Amino acid sequence: MSARCSLIVNGKSVRVSTGDTPVEAALAEGMIGPMQALHGTALLGQGPGPAVRRARARSRRPDALKTAPLSGRTIEPAEARALPRASRKGSLSEVRVLSPHVVEAVVTLTKRIDLEPGHQVAVSFEGLAPLTLAPTLRIAGTTELNELVFHLPRCERDGSLVEALAPRAAVKVKGPVGRGQYRPGGGRLVLVAAGTGFAPIWSIAHAARYIEPARELHLIVGARDALDLYMRDSLDWLRRTGVARLVLTADRGRQRPPDVRPGPLTAHLPTLRATDVVHVAGCASTVGAVQVLAASVGARCYPIPVDLG
Repeated sequence: MSARCSLIVNGKSVRVSTGDTPVEAALAEGMIGPMQALHGTALLGQGPGPAVRRARARSRRPDALKTAPLSGRTIEPAEARALPRASRKGSLSEVRVLSPHVVEAVVTLTKRIDLEPGHQVAVSFEGLAPLTLAPTLRIAGTTELNELVFHLPRCERDGSLVEALAPRAAVKVKGPVGRGQYRPGGGRLVLVAAGTGFAPIWSIAHAARYIEPARELHLIVGARDALDLYMRDSLDWLRRTGVARLVLTADRGRQRPPDVRPGPLTAHLPTLRATDVVHVAGCASTVGAVQVLAASVGARCYPIPVDLG
């Protein structure tokens, strides 16, 4: 039998090694990007990215790069893809209440923006000061390519925020901002979210379940009040995809359900390991505390500071 064969991918004839998958064939020809190949679709408006060079035949690839999930080998963390900053215009198309103190705001852009899960953007709502926010998915796990979904507190220290958002208000977006984006690779994935910091953590967790379904994932989510743990539908989705390590915490709240643990979020982190990859999103105090804990054991930590809620 020949070591090469012909395969038709999107109407194009491709010569690949016998035993390669259709995804590997498309990757080798630069027809799709690595993140698209593993996810099966674009992530939060992610474009196809630069074409990759043709991969070597399977028999000549290093073991660590083979796409055989049952091999038991650990894939080294991928380098973060450098994305150009871009400016986009849009309008506020939807505002939906998620909990007593959190709302979901959806911005429809005139042209999609290239982002990775966990990236932030600088957002200017008409009539409000610029904010740094993390786009996410809807709680059910969906979004459109030309949409950005944000989680916002209903109030901030110096007055009402969400009530000032006018329907169809003009919006300007610049990004990506920050370095807390998701990086496929080895090690346990520990995701920590405080308040509306759940927004970027949800997008990272959702992507990870598609891209690395066999990777161990721990998720810890905290809120000041148990009534603001608005992400239960998202957590149900994660459970259905095989994530068992899910922890909910609340600092206060007389109506705390039995599955919500009392006390600060950092008190309920798993024992961190040097091989862990930690993403933490939330207020400065939470992010700083988790960074210190990660640094104490030598774990990689990617902070996503959230100024609001």
